[in-house]
Amino acid sequence: MSSTLNEEGRKLLFREARTHNEWLDKPVSDDTLRELYDLMKWGPTSVNCCPARILFLRTPEAKARLLPALAPGNVEKTRSAPVTAIIGYDGRFYDMLPKLFPHVDARAWFVDTPELAEVTARRNSSLQGAYFILAARAVGLDCGPMSGFDQAKVDHEFFPASGGTDREFSQEYFPDSHVKTNFLCNLGYGDPAKLFPRSPRLDFEEACKLL
Repeated sequence: MSSTLNEEGRKLLFREARTHNEWLDKPVSDDTLRELYDLMKWGPTSVNCCPARILFLRTPEAKARLLPALAPGNVEKTRSAPVTAIIGYDGRFYDMLPKLFPHVDARAWFVDTPELAEVTARRNSSLQGAYFILAARAVGLDCGPMSGFDQAKVDHEFFPASGGTDREFSQEYFPDSHVKTNFLCNLGYGDPAKLFPRSPRLDFEEACKLL
């Protein structure tokens, strides 16, 4: 691949893209969310493990289940966003490796090494979360990625098999998996009039070294 992204594309993905907290009253279609995922899924992960699992909360009822787990400053921006995505990671991602990486028995590398499986799932779902943001921008959406939530509460509500409680739960959304929350991301069409001034970034010399 010898071509490069033109300046308009670079502005869309990076230079002029912003984190949004205020949203226009404009819905996000299910087709757009599918288009987003169909882009992000091509980003590379270790042994193509693809551990990210995503819940798109699109209704007031779904949002109401999430709001009690949020830090106060994240409540209203989430309530008003057309969509909130919970980007989670499947601790048993390796069960899908026979499909995703059929060249060797890669499942055997993780099934009896829970520490390696956990760090692999978290690292690669974070990578996929970054691809998620770029893919969202590529299909015309604005993003508001967030920390600032109680992971145990989110896991208990949406991924109860992984929530660490003593109760017996079945996995409601991803059967036979062990999903935990990584981070949240509001999606929609941001109100440019409500943006904060852009914060600075580090220069190359401050963040990078050439060896």
